[in-house]
Amino acid sequence: MAVFAFSVAPMTAGESVADQVAEAVRIVRESGLPNRTTSMFTEIEGTWDEVMPVIQRATDSVARGGHRVSLVIKADIRPGAAAGQIDSKIARVEERLAEDESETGHS
Repeated sequence: MAVFAFSVAPMTAGESVADQVAEAVRIVRESGLPNRTTSMFTEIEGTWDEVMPVIQRATDSVARGGHRVSLVIKADIRPGAAAGQIDSKIARVEERLAEDESETGHS
């Protein structure tokens, strides 16, 4: 199992890229794989063989307008890991922070 974070956008000067990015995110969401979009990256969880075609389709959708495309991919590949890493990694950090807050009285 793996969690991938990727960012894809057309390399155009001075134009909003929201429409192209929205189409890429739509493709990820329609894949049915666990995913989350933030202001900088879209995270998607699955096997290499499940995720890479989704990233490719998202990239192809951005390139459709004949644009040069910027693509950044980062992956946490953990053979044998259970599904749900996309959420459990964050949950573990939040638990630690809650423990710290209860010990120090700070929030």
